[in-house]
Amino acid sequence: MKKSLLFILISALSFGQIQKVEPAFWWKGMKNPELQILVYGKDISKYSVELSDQIQIKDLTKTENPNYVFITVNTNEINRSLFKINFKENNKTVYSYKYELKNRKPNSANRASYTSKDVMYLIMPDRFANGDLSNDSQKNLTDKANRNAPSGRHGGDLRGIINNLDYLQNLGATALWLTPVNEDNEKRTSYHGYAQTDLYQIDGRYGTNEEYLELSQELQKRGMKLVQDYVTNHWGISHWLIQDLPTKAWIHQFPDGEGKYGFKRSNYRTTSQFDTNVAEIDKKEALNGWFDTTMPDLNQSNPLVLKYLTQNAIWWIEYAELGGMRVDTYPYNNKEAMAKWAKAITDEYPNFNIVGEAWMYSPAHISYWQKNSRIAEIDGYNSHLPAVMDFTLYTDLPVALKEEDGWDKGMIKLYNVFGNDFLYPDINNILVFFENHDTERFNEIFNGDSRYYKIALTLISTVRGIPQIYYGSEIGMRGDKNKGGDADIRRDFPGGWKGDSQNAFNPKTQTPEQQDFYNFTQKILNWRKGKDVIHNGKTKHYMPKEKVYVYFRYNDKEKVMVVINNNEKEQTFDLSRFAESLSGVSAGKDVISGKDFSINPQNKLTVSGKSSLILELK
Repeated sequence: MKKSLLFILISALSFGQIQKVEPAFWWKGMKNPELQILVYGKDISKYSVELSDQIQIKDLTKTENPNYVFITVNTNEINRSLFKINFKENNKTVYSYKYELKNRKPNSANRASYTSKDVMYLIMPDRFANGDLSNDSQKNLTDKANRNAPSGRHGGDLRGIINNLDYLQNLGATALWLTPVNEDNEKRTSYHGYAQTDLYQIDGRYGTNEEYLELSQELQKRGMKLVQDYVTNHWGISHWLIQDLPTKAWIHQFPDGEGKYGFKRSNYRTTSQFDTNVAEIDKKEALNGWFDTTMPDLNQSNPLVLKYLTQNAIWWIEYAELGGMRVDTYPYNNKEAMAKWAKAITDEYPNFNIVGEAWMYSPAHISYWQKNSRIAEIDGYNSHLPAVMDFTLYTDLPVALKEEDGWDKGMIKLYNVFGNDFLYPDINNILVFFENHDTERFNEIFNGDSRYYKIALTLISTVRGIPQIYYGSEIGMRGDKNKGGDADIRRDFPGGWKGDSQNAFNPKTQTPEQQDFYNFTQKILNWRKGKDVIHNGKTKHYMPKEKVYVYFRYNDKEKVMVVINNNEKEQTFDLSRFAESLSGVSAGKDVISGKDFSINPQNKLTVSGKSSLILELK
């Protein structure tokens, strides 16, 4: 990678007219052999283009901006690893670029990806650990390090994550989802990474492309996976392609909008994607409107844009040996184009998992976005998106634990969430969580009371789907979004910076409160690793009574009983009600405490207040 990037730099210096080539290189042997190469330079389109060695150009696209040329080739027809792209005037070559086709790693197409066997740990890299003090600020990047600024860059980086992989592995995490780490060179609040300005370059304040690959490979050595946070809906306004648009139709611009690019904010009503009663103006403003003034909305229906996004995603999967993706703001994109995007990636990598952020509140709306949805089938639509996020569970879980039980209140909310599982075509391939980088900290909602955290973690660790936890919650981290904004729910992990007064990465130096959270998390996540009954088993649940919710995970070989008591006081209840699930069972062992219980329909079971039991049944 370093050699390739160096060559680009030399090319740019030697042949000043060629300023960018994207992707800078590609691979032989891809299932889809078609490659579109973007070449950017001052008035580059006025030249004729030829490839060396009599290689044929399948398609040559020039736009209204003379600084761009898009060259399409069939890589199956190229039997060499290097060829030249020559720009000619009067049959004389004036500019040239050597393009490389690399060999793929063995079995690259069949790479493993995250599944319901995994636990995904979400990290905001700028706030996790600072492993390299030398990269905290960069000359060519505007937002400089200032740990005292809540919304500034704090210096966390890829090296900090690599240095703490033992901590994550011991905790029980098996997949790491990092919020975007590509270059985000916006002037302010760039640490979150969702306004990217270069899709082929890791932000220098996080490290290098090579370090990103190193992180991925170090994870693989531990049987773990790297999950990339991918953004198809918008870029940062400082992106070099936005600053000099290839075509006006690269982004959505409103004739009555504001500023140079016709800005209009989205109305955020993405149910317009399938609302049969929708007014077209509302749908247009939802899908084409911008997230913010610094986040131009990409036009995925433009074939050049879609090809760029598709190839970029595949480039990162291949280069960084990724184990999966999470896609931001999925329903804000053009859905037909995104179906092509998801299908192109999963055609290339049949086992590759992609989870889309469809932040909606109805399971019918969320399930619409999962591949082979029976609801979307009514529209004749298939998203080809393998996985979705269970925002219904996220929304209802804290409410269920807080409010008094009633006909439609309290613990029945959880029962109703799982009662809608039939809507999902692949119920085990949904992400289950109780917080992330955009939400209120769960431990803040419950004032640091670890009992509620333990109940919530028990739930997402034992129900269907892929559990996701947010960095620091396993040590009780809090943050009040209502008072401190997003920065407060994205605090620095204690011990990630030299000079921190306390180090929570080392269990021996954790506070007693941190150890309470950590020990429970470590126990349950590591237990879950080997439990196929949890990963792929069936579910049977029983209507909550007296704030007690009971469900079973089972297969032909094993049964697990989960009991959640949301009462302040202990509860004792007859097991006869669960007879159909307890047939042949005589005992159970609590996963957390190791305590043995006599379990059969004739017995009673006592559960402590505000607690949960995970019983392996025998």
